[in-house]
Amino acid sequence: MPEFTSPPSILALAALLGYLLGSVPFGILVARAMGLGDLRKIGSGNIGATNVLRTGSKPAALATLILDGGKGAAAVLVARAAAGEDAAQLAALGAFLGHIYPVWLRFRGGKGVATFLGTLLALAFPVGLAACATWLVTAIVKRISSLAALVSAGLAAVWAGLLGHGDMVYLVVILATLVYVRHLPNIERLRAGTEPRIGERR
Repeated sequence: MPEFTSPPSILALAALLGYLLGSVPFGILVARAMGLGDLRKIGSGNIGATNVLRTGSKPAALATLILDGGKGAAAVLVARAAAGEDAAQLAALGAFLGHIYPVWLRFRGGKGVATFLGTLLALAFPVGLAACATWLVTAIVKRISSLAALVSAGLAAVWAGLLGHGDMVYLVVILATLVYVRHLPNIERLRAGTEPRIGERR
């Protein structure tokens, strides 16, 4: 963890603003704006890019992916510019929690993969890039989004340590653990061999 030097009030504000930014349900907003219906009633009901892709609209899925990743990155960059690295890490945690537990949707949000990757890219670009590459390679080879997410999240702390960003390992472990918690149903389907592949409609 970084050294916490900012005033507690500033750190709390960074976490809160990160949460509010992270809680914006871009998947729902994009699907609605593009006339795709209520995303919560489509496919798995998840609000992330993978479920948006199940509507058949690749542009909508790409927009959701960029916006969900972007909100995590924005929370980190704003907090870092305003206060420092300690605030940036708390903002990252807040943004991630906002995405998976958004107050606007009665705390029923997404699984956080895009936001997770966005925060990593902003916190330490080489670590984020390695995590994105891990997701991409796994997705290309296995064609299963959830498996790619689990492998990427599981290796992210390793990348942070190897690439000289040990100060963020604890945060990455927390975020990765939450990714796994949110993917428990997917893990069960992976074990049963029934997890849908990328682009497959449910």
